[in-house]
Amino acid sequence: MTSEAAASEASRSASLPLGRRRWDWIFLVFFGVSVLYGFVYSIPEGLEVAPIAADSAYPPFRALYGWALRVEPAHLDPPPSLVFRSLLDGFVHAPFLCVLLWAIVKGKSGIRIPALLYVASAVTNMGGYFWESFHGATPPLQVGTFWAFNLPWLFVPILMGVRMRRSEPFTRPF
Repeated sequence: MTSEAAASEASRSASLPLGRRRWDWIFLVFFGVSVLYGFVYSIPEGLEVAPIAADSAYPPFRALYGWALRVEPAHLDPPPSLVFRSLLDGFVHAPFLCVLLWAIVKGKSGIRIPALLYVASAVTNMGGYFWESFHGATPPLQVGTFWAFNLPWLFVPILMGVRMRRSEPFTRPF
């Protein structure tokens, strides 16, 4: 390979700066929130560190209690499937998302296959969560609010899958 061809190949696979990848900012914000949620809510809920109650010793569970009363009563007495999904989110998804956030900022295309595996896991997890929510013992009380809050956790990973469709995902704006 000539030096001119090598330079052409290198420029083709060079990642765009984050400022030129505006869609990636959506991923950074959303997945940043997802990491916080995973560590603050999912792990403690999955490990059942405290009851989800108005007077819970764990302050975030006091807020979750209000949400559960109004929208998702399954959180008050979580079925095993919700406990599993919480643990998956907190111990697998949230740590991976820390790596994904770093890769997005740095434009590291090597994250592509792990990101696609995450997408498959997240979409499957949310599909099961939706099924359990509406076919389980305690369906959502405010369906519109339930969908408004939970659908982003399905659609944003799908958008990430679309983002990762090319072998060098960060060489284009989207």
